[in-house]
Amino acid sequence: MKVEVLVYGAEELCASCVNLPSSAETASWLSAALGRKYGNRVSVRHVDIHHPTGEKEKAFSRRVVEEDLWYPVVVIDGEIVGEGNPRLKEIQHKLKELGVAPMETGMNKE
Repeated sequence: MKVEVLVYGAEELCASCVNLPSSAETASWLSAALGRKYGNRVSVRHVDIHHPTGEKEKAFSRRVVEEDLWYPVVVIDGEIVGEGNPRLKEIQHKLKELGVAPMETGMNKE
């Protein structure tokens, strides 16, 4: 199973998130962290709320603006799993709920 993690945000930081990483930085960090644990089973994509593509992204971007959500907003399978300062453990918990298993670690022993 392959899961896409969407990180919604904008180039400018939200007013309440001044000391936090930008949404693009968060997407990059998540891509590296999740890639190490899950390999190609998980992909991470940044979505600019001011320039979304596709109807689902446009609708969710409107929601981020209208509901004044703190971005970055991390969405997996249509569910918000992190807002403002997303927690890796919460994201990993959602992936586990969806049945995404970590890659095997260590060397094969014969």
